[in-house]
Amino acid sequence: MTEHSKDITLLNTLIGTLLDSVEGYRKSAGDVDRPELAGKFTDRANEREAAVRQLQAAVSAQGGNPEDDATTLGAAHRVWLGLKEAVMGKDDKAIVGEIERGEDYLKGKFEAALKADDLAPETRSAIQQAWESVRAGHDEMSALKHSMEGTR
Repeated sequence: MTEHSKDITLLNTLIGTLLDSVEGYRKSAGDVDRPELAGKFTDRANEREAAVRQLQAAVSAQGGNPEDDATTLGAAHRVWLGLKEAVMGKDDKAIVGEIERGEDYLKGKFEAALKADDLAPETRSAIQQAWESVRAGHDEMSALKHSMEGTR
């Protein structure tokens, strides 16, 4: 049972971080000027919500209580972004840069989780599935950020 408790804690940590991502994408979709960016961000938020549901199901299947709220750190980061916006104004390029920074953080969390050698097979499988969304989002936002470099 200790193994499942550790796995549940890890899954819930990843869920909280993914929920931060969902909220960040939703907020950013409302803050950007370009409709195509808003659409990308909304699509990514929807995809992340599906990954959250999948990890929540894995927690429930192991007898745990799935996380359903974003992390405190994520909330603090969003407050900082709000302050930054108030001072600097909305800037699509800056928003994409912040999203990409968040994607780097999320990617690191999932890579670390997948390196754990003592995960139950069902936990590893759930994390691996969610990782597909994380990796795709990271790669898309990284490419978007680099395509915007040199633009105003």
